[in-house]
Amino acid sequence: MYSAKLNGEPTTFGTSGMLYQSNKLMYDRTTNSIWNQFTGEPVVGLLADSGIQLDFFPSVLTTWEEWLAEHPDTTVLSLNTGVYPPSTYEHEWEPQAIYFDYFASPLTMFPVFNRDATLHAKETVIGVGIGGDYKAYPVSAFQEEPVINDVVGGREIVVVGSSIWGTGRVYERRGRTFAEDGDGLRDAGGALWSVGENALTRSDGAETLARIPTITSFWHGWFSFHPDTAIYGSG
Repeated sequence: MYSAKLNGEPTTFGTSGMLYQSNKLMYDRTTNSIWNQFTGEPVVGLLADSGIQLDFFPSVLTTWEEWLAEHPDTTVLSLNTGVYPPSTYEHEWEPQAIYFDYFASPLTMFPVFNRDATLHAKETVIGVGIGGDYKAYPVSAFQEEPVINDVVGGREIVVVGSSIWGTGRVYERRGRTFAEDGDGLRDAGGALWSVGENALTRSDGAETLARIPTITSFWHGWFSFHPDTAIYGSG
C-alpha cells in the first residue's frame, strides 16, 4: 500500500504487463517510469536511479467479515466495476476462482531466480524491514503464537497475528512485553491495550504505540527482494 504522489504531486499507476521475479511491475502515468511493486522504487525510465521511493502505508490481509466487524463505517469497492461481471470475483479458495489452480500448486507461473527452500515457495509471510534489517514471520506461526515479541533492526516490536485469516499487524513496543488478552493485549505491567489500524492504545488512552508498515506476501516474493532476511522460528 503506497502513496500515489511523486514529489508531492498526485498521479495514478497502472499495470505494465511485465513481471520481475514473478512480481508485478507497474508504471506511473506522469513519467511512464516502471516501478517495482515490492519495493516502491522506479527501476526503468525517467525516474530510474533517482533515489525516489513511494511512501509506504500499513495494510492487512483479512476477510470482509472480520474487517466490517472492526470497521462498520468503512466503504468498499463495488464488484460492479464495468470491467468484469461480479461472478468473476470468486473467493480465492473456490475452485472456480481465476487463480485457484495457481495458489494450489507449489510452482510459480513465471521464473523466480532467487529461491530458498527453508519455507514453501507460496507460504504466506508477514515481512518486516527496519533499518536495513529484514525478517519474515510465517503466518502459520501465529497458530501457536498469536502474539510475538521480537527485535528487528534494533527496534523492539510486537507482531499480532491470526493464522485463521492470515492477518498480521506489527507495532512498536518500547520495552514492553505483550500477551494475548481477549480481543486486545496485556503488557507485563498489567495494562490492557487495544489493537487498532494506526496504533496500539492503552485502555486509559494515555499512551499509544505506532504501527509499522509491513508486506504480506508469498515467501518466494519476500526472499526474491530480501535474500538476507531472517525467518522467525528458524533459529
